[in-house]
Amino acid sequence: MIMKLNPVFPHLARTRTEKRERAEGKKLTHEQWVTVDRVVIATLFALVIIGAIIFS
Repeated sequence: MIMKLNPVFPHLARTRTEKRERAEGKKLTHEQWVTVDRVVIATLFALVIIGAIIFS
């Protein structure tokens, strides 16, 4: 028999949220994906270099 157990800390439990549908008009084009990808890669590369300088 399956029992529903009460959480020990109910105030820490996550509340249920409704699933929101994505807006159709906000899709990124291929060029925008490439630009965002390049920015993310450049940021990660810079963080690696800064981390190597700090921790060396």
